[in-house]
Amino acid sequence: MYATQLLLVCPGIKACRDTLPLSGVCTLLSPVMSGTESHTDREEDYVFLHSMLVEKKLHLLFRIHERLKDFEKRSPVPVQEQATSLASDLLEELIHQERRAEVKELADLFSTSHFKSLLFVHDAVAQGDFEPALPQIPDGVLEEEEEEEDSIKIVSLVKTKEPLGATIKRDESTGAIVVARIMRGGAADKSGLIHEGDELKEVNGVSLEDKKPSEVIPLLASNPREVTFKIIPAFNNEEASTNKKKLFVRTLFDYDPTEDPSIPCKDAAMAFKKGDVLQIVSTDDDSWWQACHHGDSITRAGLIPSQQLQERRIALQRPKALFKSPRINPAYEEEVTDDVDYGAITGIHIAGLRRSFRLGRKGSQAREAVRSRRWSAGVNDSVCTPTYIEVIPYCREPKDRYRLVLLVGPSGVGVNELKRRLLISDPDHYSVTVPHTTREKRQQEKEGMDYRFVSVQMFEEDILSHRFIEYGKHRGHYYGTSLDSVLQVIAEGKVCILDVHPSNIKHVYTFEFKPYVVFVKPPRIEELRLTRRRAKFVCDGGEKNPVRTFSEEDFQDMIDSAESMESQYGHLFDKVIVNGDIVVAFRELKANLKKVEGTDVQWIPAEWICSSPTTTKRDFGPFSGWI
Repeated sequence: MYATQLLLVCPGIKACRDTLPLSGVCTLLSPVMSGTESHTDREEDYVFLHSMLVEKKLHLLFRIHERLKDFEKRSPVPVQEQATSLASDLLEELIHQERRAEVKELADLFSTSHFKSLLFVHDAVAQGDFEPALPQIPDGVLEEEEEEEDSIKIVSLVKTKEPLGATIKRDESTGAIVVARIMRGGAADKSGLIHEGDELKEVNGVSLEDKKPSEVIPLLASNPREVTFKIIPAFNNEEASTNKKKLFVRTLFDYDPTEDPSIPCKDAAMAFKKGDVLQIVSTDDDSWWQACHHGDSITRAGLIPSQQLQERRIALQRPKALFKSPRINPAYEEEVTDDVDYGAITGIHIAGLRRSFRLGRKGSQAREAVRSRRWSAGVNDSVCTPTYIEVIPYCREPKDRYRLVLLVGPSGVGVNELKRRLLISDPDHYSVTVPHTTREKRQQEKEGMDYRFVSVQMFEEDILSHRFIEYGKHRGHYYGTSLDSVLQVIAEGKVCILDVHPSNIKHVYTFEFKPYVVFVKPPRIEELRLTRRRAKFVCDGGEKNPVRTFSEEDFQDMIDSAESMESQYGHLFDKVIVNGDIVVAFRELKANLKKVEGTDVQWIPAEWICSSPTTTKRDFGPFSGWI
């Protein structure tokens, strides 16, 4: 009889489909369908909506919904709360019955794991047993607590696959085991019952007196279902403010906690790669922050080195630079290279596409002098290398102007070729600035296309007004790229492509331009030898042959210059592209620019809009255990 009652559930769905009258939501569908039907011959959206509303499956779902709501209104109560035990008794009786085919089939049905699971779920629903049951507090515990302490509490947490999310340490003055840190997003944090500074008296009924933190960890595994703590709460606990500003940072270095000997607890740490966006959830500790990867499904925070700690590490490692080969600093090079028409080499002329105002070389003796000066500057440099940059989300609206695209890289790496290919690929979308100069206009040149010809007085006034991104002087004439020329390209609704030295990024590093900085990096020297052994490039005007092939010294200078740029200005780079194969590099650059031009969330420096928040920090000292 009981089995028959259980099997009648499925025919009820068929009755719902065949006999249920239109009511509620189903009744509302009728006028909506009539309204959309009159528009199906004019609007495509109405056709789609009407076809969806007349779908038979949709009507069946709504009818089932109405039947369930009606069933809920009747407030049904279970006929039997112990169907599992009843089925077990019935199975025992069936086994002793005459072995007819029907009896054997019913006994086999009752013996299947699926049917047993169904009955188990039925009993759980009937008894309202939806949550795991915590153990009862043993008799006499409360009286014992009142005798020992006035403010002691029992906390019982149900175990899951993930750790509880807390670190413990031993108080050096009292010898007590205390909670050193609560990891944000972990089980302990979500419970709201355990706080930093709480003293642990017992774990699963075992006293922690005279125990070390390493001896506490095995006690947590003594009960497979839950863990029970006897805790003396810390009196200085304060609830965290719920309206704290969310803090996001972009990382500027790789971090692997397995290779960090100073991490207080490797199990509680979090690895990341350079360029990852992290949400900082706690900066309370001076040395170790708590963070989680933005967009990661794992909400539990992990430990990462704080900005102060990482900067101290870099400062301590800086003397190692004495044992490295010095890098060329372009800031010490002299003489501005004259502009060379790109068509002289490629056969293609694009107005405005010229070499940027880079500082040139003047032979091997000058290079050695440059290296000597760079060596002195590198050893005495006291500028702190950034470790994290605070960023904020930015969503570009379709009506917003495009971001300025900056291409940077050492001479000869292929920045100009990438810029040229971008312009050729879509000249109506990408554009470059028209440089300013004080020299006389030549016969074949056009004002506003090849150059903007201005007077020396006007050029120098713009220099004093900081209106130039880059400028220089060659053969008595000024050349430069002005901010106004960039704004003009952007105002035309185009993407402005600019090739600058990374030291000049600061002039456009504002929310007005929102620059997207791409660093073009050379591959390893073995690949340079293979891919550029026959390539030609335009060298300085002082050379006898202005167009020549790369030498071994050129390759080494390119790599040294790239390393110097990345070490000094790497925190400004949004994307790094290794130009081993120009076709692959161009494809990667084009794909990244399409993403930047889209409406997806992008991360821009917070300094463009607001200042970094101040935080109050405290030191917990070394940690000893992870629970």
